[in-house]
Amino acid sequence: MSFVREFWAFLRVRKKFWLLPILLAMALIGSLLVLVQGSAVAPFIYTLF
Repeated sequence: MSFVREFWAFLRVRKKFWLLPILLAMALIGSLLVLVQGSAVAPFIYTLF
């Protein structure tokens, strides 16, 4: 959790708020791929990318 706090402080100080949506989208896509890796839905998710 300290990483998130430190990263938020970095974004505030450096005024790089545009990085936040990009990183959130990458985290969401990554977690989606990890969660459906072993399921029957995986072939359909992989065709999206």
